[in-house]
Amino acid sequence: MKRIGWMVLRSYIGPFVLIFFVVEFILLLQFVWLYIDELIGKGLPWTVITELFFYVSWTTVPIALPLSILLSSVMTFGNFGEHYELVAIKSAGISFLKTMRSLIVTSVIISISAFFFSNNALPYVEFKKKTTLYDIRHKKLSFNIKEGEFYHDLDGYAIRVGRKEDKRLYDILIYDHTDRAGATKMTIAERGIMKTSDDGNTVVLVLENGWNYEEGASASGSGNVQAHPLQRICYESQIMHFDLSGFEMSRTDEDVFPTNHTMLNLDQLNRAIDSLRERLDTRQDDFIAASQSAYAVLHTPQTPARDTIVVVTDSTDSAVVTVADSIVPTVVAKRALDDVADSQKPKIVTAALRNARNMKQSMEFYVSDLAEQQKTLRKHELIRQEKFTLSFACLVLFFIGAPVGSIIRKGGFGVPFLTATLFFLLYYIVNMMGKKYALLGELPIWFGAWLSTMVLFPLGLFLTMKASNDSPLFDFDAWNKVIYRITHKKKQNENTATL
Repeated sequence: MKRIGWMVLRSYIGPFVLIFFVVEFILLLQFVWLYIDELIGKGLPWTVITELFFYVSWTTVPIALPLSILLSSVMTFGNFGEHYELVAIKSAGISFLKTMRSLIVTSVIISISAFFFSNNALPYVEFKKKTTLYDIRHKKLSFNIKEGEFYHDLDGYAIRVGRKEDKRLYDILIYDHTDRAGATKMTIAERGIMKTSDDGNTVVLVLENGWNYEEGASASGSGNVQAHPLQRICYESQIMHFDLSGFEMSRTDEDVFPTNHTMLNLDQLNRAIDSLRERLDTRQDDFIAASQSAYAVLHTPQTPARDTIVVVTDSTDSAVVTVADSIVPTVVAKRALDDVADSQKPKIVTAALRNARNMKQSMEFYVSDLAEQQKTLRKHELIRQEKFTLSFACLVLFFIGAPVGSIIRKGGFGVPFLTATLFFLLYYIVNMMGKKYALLGELPIWFGAWLSTMVLFPLGLFLTMKASNDSPLFDFDAWNKVIYRITHKKKQNENTATL
């Protein structure tokens, strides 16, 4: 029995590790495809790119881990079924569940590890990924001037080059905006040489045969005409320095970033949820107080109840009965401005309309703020539930993949991959739908987070029972026989009815 357990475990670990890294690589390529525009053209060192990819590869574990468990279990038991190893094991008196025992223990260990990863490691790598990506997004593009186009990434300068040959530039036009006074300074040169300083923080541009134009401040001229003196200087050689410190990637202080719900562990989420609920209750109380303070409560006078004498005549005896009857209180009809002078009524109406508009805007702000706070609270509660759903998803998908592999009895990569993809798509779609409706408030948070597990758990039990009983669930020949029996029996009944 132990030898069989070790054999099954060795057959499972290899495909699991291989599939996990393949899925991680595919998800990493997807990330590169999505953020390729923010990575290229900035001269990023390979250390920064490697650091970003390292953090991204860890953040994709919640997708890669369940898929790897599902596909590897389908492939392992599919190979056993195709080579009749499961038949030999069952003929030795070892049931299907006993054959799965070593992999069940392994799946439990993976699930427990997935919980600790989701609670401790995932918030940290998510935080590092977002901070690194933020720094890359705010890094300027590399200093690269194109022919015939104005280059504006140098602070305070606009440069156009007619032609480039390596480090030599021709037909150069430079606008200097460093004094924040508009296009008052301009430099023209026939040619120039561009080189970088030794420390790499400065670009030196040596210009030859050109002119400097500078427009002075406006001064009073003849009549009402404003004079703008112009200074023109001819030069044979001129050196200009451009600071490149703005092109370096600066690492932002991590304490500056606010704590996001994806960057918190379980204890931090509990504290954040408690504070969010307390703030939401306080905001709701403020909303109620603000809405009630905007309206005056009108009290209508009521007349006291009085007794009514009712004479009841019976066929056997006459009696006078006193019945206490509460009369409907009379409401004194009186308009709000009856006691106000006519000269003051327009002012009062205008003030009332202004107050009503202000109250409407205040209510709209309160409603929007409450909706945003409720959405933030739901996000935190959903992330807290996902700390546990990943572990249970790994177990459920294993109890789907192993029975499916033993039933289809197909090894290799083709049929198991197709079958596992269908089940994983079912899990992923249901999971996304549950989280979406939970965030919208249309489903309870716990129900939306556990919806995919609740849907697949009965399916896993059903498939495990069928695999234990050697049910030909995915045997197309067996299904063809069942369909043939049904159609053949139907034709016999029709012929009997015709006779």
